Amino acid sequence: MTTNSLVQLALYCLIIVLTTPVLGRYMARVFQGEKTLLSPILGPVETVVYRVCGIEPSEEMSWQVYAGALLLFSVVGMVLTYILLRLQGVLPLNPQHFSGAQMSPDLAFNTSASFTTNTNWQAYVPEQSVSYFSNMVALAIHNWMSAASGIAVAIALVRGLTRHSGKSIGNLWVDMVRATLYVLLPICLVYALFLVQQGVPQNFLPYVHAHTLEGPVQTIAEGPVASQEAIKMLGTNGGGFFNANSAHPYENPTPLSNFIQMLSIFLIPAALTATFGCMAGSKRQGWALFAAMSVMFVAGVVVCTTAEQRGLPAVAACNVMVKPTSSQPGGNMEGKETRFGISDSALFAVITTDASCGAVNAMHDSFTPIGGLVPLSNILSGEVIFGGVGAGLYGMLMFAIIAVFIAGLMVGRTPEYLGKKIEQYEVKMAMLAVLVLAASILGFAALAVVLPLKAHGYWNPGGNPWTNVNNAGAHGFSEILYAFTSATGNNGSAFAGLNANTPYFNLTLGMAMLIGRFLMIIPLLAIAGSMVKKVPVPVTSGTFPTDSGTFVVLLLGAVVLVGALTFFPALALGPIAEHLQMIHGKLF
Repeated sequence: MTTNSLVQLALYCLIIVLTTPVLGRYMARVFQGEKTLLSPILGPVETVVYRVCGIEPSEEMSWQVYAGALLLFSVVGMVLTYILLRLQGVLPLNPQHFSGAQMSPDLAFNTSASFTTNTNWQAYVPEQSVSYFSNMVALAIHNWMSAASGIAVAIALVRGLTRHSGKSIGNLWVDMVRATLYVLLPICLVYALFLVQQGVPQNFLPYVHAHTLEGPVQTIAEGPVASQEAIKMLGTNGGGFFNANSAHPYENPTPLSNFIQMLSIFLIPAALTATFGCMAGSKRQGWALFAAMSVMFVAGVVVCTTAEQRGLPAVAACNVMVKPTSSQPGGNMEGKETRFGISDSALFAVITTDASCGAVNAMHDSFTPIGGLVPLSNILSGEVIFGGVGAGLYGMLMFAIIAVFIAGLMVGRTPEYLGKKIEQYEVKMAMLAVLVLAASILGFAALAVVLPLKAHGYWNPGGNPWTNVNNAGAHGFSEILYAFTSATGNNGSAFAGLNANTPYFNLTLGMAMLIGRFLMIIPLLAIAGSMVKKVPVPVTSGTFPTDSGTFVVLLLGAVVLVGALTFFPALALGPIAEHLQMIHGKLF
């Protein structure tokens, strides 16, 4: 790693460490119904929302009702999004005159599933397919709602772990309203204004048609970009207004905007660990989770940046300088924005795949095999390395339950977490979530590899199953594996060498997104419902401390081992095999 890479990583980590306890305490007060600095302004608005929507904030829900309300809310939102996308041709704010022709039935299903599940996978070119109205109403509104629902689920699980012998885990509608009003809205308002100041467009004008000096006419897309950019980053959604996403100068115009975007991705997920510590009555519990996440994050940045900075042996063999100097970056610059270079590209790639964001400022498909292995492995971890807003915390708490169960087996004692016994029901639910995610990723990827499909994605008996992949061999397999990993992990980034806008991939990737979102949330809410009923037991000399360095190491081991044992064979066929081919000179 270069000095620039190390300084930037250190500065990034320092700011995250400083903001985590401040925002974490604030969110704890918000979700515990306590007054905050914004209560005099937003409190009346909150009350009006409850009255208009018929919400009784004092009524709490069992985990079954909480999960049912979340599923119903998501299904209704997904159906409405599908309808709006198909009818965009007759709806307002459409100066480019896009219609349902740009959103076929299978693509509209994929897109509605994508934004409903916080994935924001885009199998289309946004500036050539989606009207301003569709962007703002059909899609961007999910950036708010899916982020708020993720935070709500995390808070519900925290209540289940920290409350004493209750029956309810909160009220979904109250949690979502508070997450939106008190957390997402104030930050996004300031954030969007900052982006406008940096040069990000925010308008409803038709696209600009510029006559170039060479003669051809160039179409320059614009629109309400800043408002969508703010919530897509803060809510770890990732869906870009432009196909180039955060590599596009209208989405990410300056080095400062790039750094702030990276900070905003981790801002809420990191702070939720402190929120957990505050609600648990022990800040050390939150810092233990934060420490485990941070170790994996820093390790990923070091490995990815080092791999990209070393470059490719085949390029070095051609007597091309691959070491960085004062006049050139060296390393592997393919697929990277020259404004950001290797350091910013690698750091951004690790951050966006640690969180379930998926926004990119470089082409992951052009990374070196090991450089590309890191983002892929980050998602395969369950995206618990800070993770998405809410999703990272409840995913890491799932692994914490598995870790204390393993510790209990080692010492021959019933495991406990926050003073509550972890019994077979909780472990079964945690493992169910792990197995469902693995089955979705590996199952769908295996089918895509062996099923014969035509180039446009239909069944083709006796045909070539690799028709929709631009690269053969190990890298082509990595592209398929990454697609279903990203979909199931609700990340949304891609290797992009796969032609995913086909009926088969639109449908299967859409199904993977729904599985990855809801078949993980339901078991975790079941854990919350079970744990909230339990009475904490007294701490004894045999109690395993879950706020110590030993627990952090055990938690790291649980995440790494579950991921390694589950996915190593698939990784060996993809990026690992490609790396071996590269160092033996057979990649080119």
